[in-house]
Amino acid sequence: MSRLYRERNFMATKKDAEKLETPEVETPVVEEAPVETEAPAEDEKFAKAGKKSKKHVEEAKAEEERQARKAEKAAEPEKKVGPKPVTRTRLERRGKNYRKAVEKIEKGKVYNLTDAIKLAIETSPVKFDATVEMHFRLGVDPRQADQNIRATVTLPAGTGKTVRVAVFAPLDLAKAAKAAGADIAEDEEFTKRLDKEQLDFDVLISTPQYMPKLGKYARLLGPKGLMPNPKAGTVTTDIEKAVKEAKAGKIEYRVDKQAIIHVGLGKVSFGADKIAENVNAFIESLKSQKPASIKGQYVKSVFISTTMGPSIQVENNYN
Repeated sequence: MSRLYRERNFMATKKDAEKLETPEVETPVVEEAPVETEAPAEDEKFAKAGKKSKKHVEEAKAEEERQARKAEKAAEPEKKVGPKPVTRTRLERRGKNYRKAVEKIEKGKVYNLTDAIKLAIETSPVKFDATVEMHFRLGVDPRQADQNIRATVTLPAGTGKTVRVAVFAPLDLAKAAKAAGADIAEDEEFTKRLDKEQLDFDVLISTPQYMPKLGKYARLLGPKGLMPNPKAGTVTTDIEKAVKEAKAGKIEYRVDKQAIIHVGLGKVSFGADKIAENVNAFIESLKSQKPASIKGQYVKSVFISTTMGPSIQVENNYN
């Protein structure tokens, strides 16, 4: 046997022995993960336009949901609604005394002035001495300067109110005003009251030369109706006469934005005769203020009432 053959045989025998000594270890088989393929984009499922477009599909879906909700709501049982609360009339919301007073007034009737005054006094529902008021609806346009009614009148029986009169005038006139019955009559000292906003008076009378000194107090006096005015007779050189008229019952009246004049003409305690005197004096003054440019009715309607009392319509004979 040759040397080469023996060497080959020895190596083969050695390899077989190693296989018997070392056990074979199975190599684990690693499974390959499946390769994910990219899903097509959502927009690729819809057409660009038409019924298969994304917008149309979403709108159709929303409409289906709305119809479903509507059907569910219709299937729900109807809730029982109770009776509506009874709304009381305006008269029913009034006080007991007022309702009793209204029963004395014939509905829809227009009373003559004498009967209306007596009925107004009789139907006063309050315990205090109420004011008798009259309300005249005029056919004027207050926006027109010549139809903006504003005037004064002295009531024969007075107003029934205690009027506090203040006079702002030179010293000699102030003394005369004090003697005529003015509650306050001062010269330059009067402006100190206004600086402190002491408005303890109902009527303020001044002379024309002192009016510029009241200019800076216009915002204080104007809104309260205390600013002296020539039309109201509170700007005058005859201070004594102005004080006596104010104390005697001189009132100022003016048409409002709705073309209505509201005026108090005495107290219930005056009685029908004295109130009638005041009413007639006022009506004569109102007639004298009729504008020349007015067309149609001057006085459209007249009502009389007392403080917190029912209203009574009066015959309109004042055109």
